[in-house]
Amino acid sequence: MGTSVTEAQTAAGEPTTTVAQQHQTKVTLIGKVIAITGANRGIGLGVAEACLDNGAQVVYSIDYAEPGQDFAAAQERWQGKLKAIQADVTKEATVTAAVDQIVESEGALHGMVVNAGRTNHKAALDFTEEEIRNLFDINVFGAFYCARAAARAFIKLNIKGAVVFTASMASYRPNKRVPSAPYGASKAGIRNMTHTLAMEWAKYNIRVNSVSPGLVDTAMTYWVPQQPDWEQQLKYYGGMPRLAQIQELGGAYVYLLSDAASYTTSIDIPVNGVIGSMLHILLLYRTLLICFKVC
Repeated sequence: MGTSVTEAQTAAGEPTTTVAQQHQTKVTLIGKVIAITGANRGIGLGVAEACLDNGAQVVYSIDYAEPGQDFAAAQERWQGKLKAIQADVTKEATVTAAVDQIVESEGALHGMVVNAGRTNHKAALDFTEEEIRNLFDINVFGAFYCARAAARAFIKLNIKGAVVFTASMASYRPNKRVPSAPYGASKAGIRNMTHTLAMEWAKYNIRVNSVSPGLVDTAMTYWVPQQPDWEQQLKYYGGMPRLAQIQELGGAYVYLLSDAASYTTSIDIPVNGVIGSMLHILLLYRTLLICFKVC
């Protein structure tokens, strides 16, 4: 009889991705230790609460800023299950130290949500070099450092971990109202990083995915519905005529962090009730044009 691929890998001492005897079909995070960068407020905090709502043992926010009132209120709701560690994601050593602290305290790390980011919207000709570097330092380099720190912990602990990046619908197409070539490029880099790391780390049973939010009701988007032609914009975009609530993003992250997604890797989930509908039409149109040219 021949030797199977799995047997050959085992004999060579290589990591294998053997089929488990049983698979989890319920979307739950029971018993899991989750770290989320930039979770002191906004989307990150919303994802943290979604994780706890779905059974996570403990959630750590890794954030440069001091926790504010929103975080304190959430800690009050989740007695002892929501914690904060201060770290600068643009410095890999501080991120690694934060991950090490979590592992030392909890004995494990099962998921990392790479969420910390920065936005800056203006015309391309108006950006300074410093503004461009600041966007890429956090959105790209910082994201890479966080993912790598988590992956190293997963490998050391022999845990089938999950990394989930926060990308953006801006990575798919620009928004004429709020242009930002550097921001869109940085988030497109995140989606490419998702695919590449998923490919590299599959042999360790580490899954890497991303979520692309559309327009979300946060402190950074308060001005969006105040535009005089906002209603007209909604008609143009189609889809759901409102901004997303932060809580509506949580399900995508929870699924990707859960064991129910054990064979889900290298994908992006758009949560885009408004922006996405026009995008899909444009993508379909482009596909049809290509088909006509080929055929």
